Order: sequence, then C-alpha cells, then structure tokens
Amino acid sequence: MAVVGSLSPSRAGDFMTCPLLYRFRVIDRIPERPSPAQVRGTLVHAVLERLFDLPTEARTVQAAVDMLVPQWERLVAEEPELAELFRAAPDGGDGASGGTSGESEADWLEQARRMVERYFTLEDPRRLEPAEREVFVETVLESGLRLRGFIDRVDVAPSGDVRIVDYKTGTAPRADFEARALFQMKFYALVLWRLRGRVPRLLQLMYLGNGEILRYAPDEADLRATQRKVEALWQAIRRAMDTGEWRHRPSRLCDWCDHKVRCPEFGGTPPPLPEAPVGRPSPADAESSLREHGDL
Repeated sequence: MAVVGSLSPSRAGDFMTCPLLYRFRVIDRIPERPSPAQVRGTLVHAVLERLFDLPTEARTVQAAVDMLVPQWERLVAEEPELAELFRAAPDGGDGASGGTSGESEADWLEQARRMVERYFTLEDPRRLEPAEREVFVETVLESGLRLRGFIDRVDVAPSGDVRIVDYKTGTAPRADFEARALFQMKFYALVLWRLRGRVPRLLQLMYLGNGEILRYAPDEADLRATQRKVEALWQAIRRAMDTGEWRHRPSRLCDWCDHKVRCPEFGGTPPPLPEAPVGRPSPADAESSLREHGDL
C-alpha cells in the first residue's frame, strides 16, 4: 500500500489548533526554543519511565526524586542548548531570577520534584509491571495515511485487557475541553486496535500538575469515529498543501507561540513556502524525526 502521508497526535493537534502553526512546524520546519515547561515535562517523563527499571520494592518516592538531577544532567549532555534555559542574564546578573527563562534552575527542579511526588498519590508503582514503556507505534490505514506516535505506558492485565497511560505535567482540563484531551488517547487506541486486533479497555490521563486522573473506556464506535476524524484532518491538510492557504486561528495559546513575529494576527508575514528540492522529504514524511509526548 502506498503511504500518502503521516500524522501523529501532536501534529494533528497542531492543525486543529492553528493550520498556520502546523505549516511552520511541518512544512517550514522553523526551529522553536524549548520552554522550561516543555523540558520539565520531558524530565518528569524520563524519571517515570526509568522508575520501572528498578526492582519492585525499590520504586519509592525518594528513589524517583533522586533520579531528577541525574536525568537532568543526561538531558543537558545530550542537548547542551538546554543549559541556556537558566543562563545568567546578559546584564551581568547571576541568573538567580532565572536568566532567560524567568525562573531559577532550583525553582524549576523543585516544581519537577513536586510533580514526581504527586505521581505517587495517584498510583503505587510497586503494584504495577507495565508491559511497555515509551513504545513507538504506527499503522497504515486503508487510505494510505500512516498514524504514528509514542505511548508513555501500556499495561496489560492477566485477562489481556489493555490500558493506555499518558502522563501530563499540566493540570486537568475543564469538562468542556475533555474531548480534546482524549483525542490523543483515542488516536493511540486506534493504532493499537489496528495493530493488535483488540480495543484497549481503558485510556488513562494522569495530570501531575494537580493530581487528577481522567479515565475513558472506548469502544469500536469511538475508534471508528476517531479514524474518520483523522482522515478528514488529513484531507484538510492536503487541501492546504495544494492551495498554499494556511489559515491562522487566534486563541489564548498564541501567548505561548514562538511564531508570533511571523503571524499575520500580530502584524507579521509568513516566509515564502519552501520549495521541495530533490532529496528533501515531502510534507507527508515530515514527522519522521519528531519525538514528542504530545501536549504536556
């Protein structure tokens, strides 16, 4: 089957939020500065992933907290530019006020510590043995659209029932925004269903920002509806590719967008659409190097 395109939950979410944002990230591939909140999410995810490498009895709050600094040092070693988050301000300050990030490294790590500790109020990792962690999944629909992404955790009960778990370092959404939050999880459930032939029994979002859990039990009808939605999204993306019309969609999320300087909503002008030279991946393949947890 010929693959016509590729979508992850994060990129699908980008297009639903703002088609122009999708263009900047996938078509133009304009680099973005990592925010302290995004990097903290990556750090907390790394700790919770590695927590399950420990023997069952050793999966304690203190053991998890003790992982924070070593995991942060590992991230900086892999991506030295992350150290810029807390570099001293150019006016000669000592960085105590957070340098370019607005908060100090100590305060930032303290917030990560609280999130890790809050995880233990939601479940006891000593009573769990995840089947898979940070697992990459992908499938190709009959239309040729490839769905792909990384799942934080997959639990499998003795009965064979599957639970998909995702850690969020933000706070739980209001009831009227729950559907958007669940879209990512239904996306993953759709991929697993198509790969393994069994509808996951439970989708679980764990919000470490305020210690709440959002649970949802999908059925085949849910997942078929999700597939229709994803394919409709891809058709909308294809139309934008064909016409070159990438509409901006203002929202309160604009306040955190790296692309305001080039967005018409704020008086900016998007750069010319790039040509596709020989050897450059097409927009259909543009996600192959992206690795995200979705919305943190």
